[in-house]
Amino acid sequence: AEEVAKIEQIVNTKIRQNIALEENRNMPIAEAKAAGAMMLFGEKYGETVRVITFDRSFSSELCGGTHVDATGEIGVFKILSETGIAAGVRRIEAITAEKAQTYIEKELSELNDIRGLFKNPVNVARQVTDLQDENKALKKQIEQLMSEQAGALKETLKKQVEHLDGINFLAAALPLEDAKAIKDLAYQLENELTNAIIVFGANLGGKPQLMVVISQNLTELNVKYHAGNIVRELAKAIQGGGGGQAFFATAGGKDASGIENAIVKAREMIIGEQ
Repeated sequence: AEEVAKIEQIVNTKIRQNIALEENRNMPIAEAKAAGAMMLFGEKYGETVRVITFDRSFSSELCGGTHVDATGEIGVFKILSETGIAAGVRRIEAITAEKAQTYIEKELSELNDIRGLFKNPVNVARQVTDLQDENKALKKQIEQLMSEQAGALKETLKKQVEHLDGINFLAAALPLEDAKAIKDLAYQLENELTNAIIVFGANLGGKPQLMVVISQNLTELNVKYHAGNIVRELAKAIQGGGGGQAFFATAGGKDASGIENAIVKAREMIIGEQ
């Protein structure tokens, strides 16, 4: 970033100096080389070349392009990006004149809008950083609250477990809106129950999600117990799709009103396998 800023500063300084164009259309190649004119590696040049100079101590090169009569006509130079195109080679993309002015005005307008949101602070960057830090802290608090909510819910869910011929089956719609908390809860229950098939549905901010967790020993004993296959079938109820491994799978959809139907369907599927 420092180098880009330095380049931009150098170019704009030369623009303000309004250096006049010097053009030699028929200079012998040997003379151009002796004068130190910049040549691009790999380019093929004839016996005579066109040499463009803006300040002999600053910029002299072989070029076939078009040029302003003096650098002041460029107005202002603003770098938009720089990227690597080969080992040790960078490409700079920039704009000048009216487009550069329009770009700068747009950026300043957005900055002023941001200042307005923060009631015109002296240091906008500091304010944004503080807001980001606050946001991170609040997210951690929310995650902690979700985890505590899931923990409290766990004991209630244990009472809903159905014992079906050696399998602990649980299917429920959860009042949680955090996918990570739901997954943690499912694995905690699977670990405590063992021989478990767990199906959860939840509405994550208007986006329905289904999750199926099956104890690995059950997937090895009976190929019909495959979480990916089960969740794909259940996803039809929420107008969605999904998949996964034999022991863990998820699905998303468009119709949150179908979550309860998916839970009912899950029970029918598992009991039907008994």
